[in-house]
Amino acid sequence: MADKANKYPINAPGKYYVDNQCIDCDLCRETAPNNFKRNEEGGFSYVFKQPENEEEVKQCEEAIANCPVEAIGSDGE
Repeated sequence: MADKANKYPINAPGKYYVDNQCIDCDLCRETAPNNFKRNEEGGFSYVFKQPENEEEVKQCEEAIANCPVEAIGSDGE
């Protein structure tokens, strides 16, 4: 389970975030490309834009469900 205490500061403020458990597998970027990007220097994904519609929320929730290391959270602020 993702921990908001360990989320990357680069995440866009809001509900969704990626924490330091990310293994850079690319799943979230493929599942929700409008919301996740790769930090090239750090080698991890992050939320660059919070969802703005139901489709993006659905994609983010799918990314959470399928993240192999549970690095995506939905309890951020």
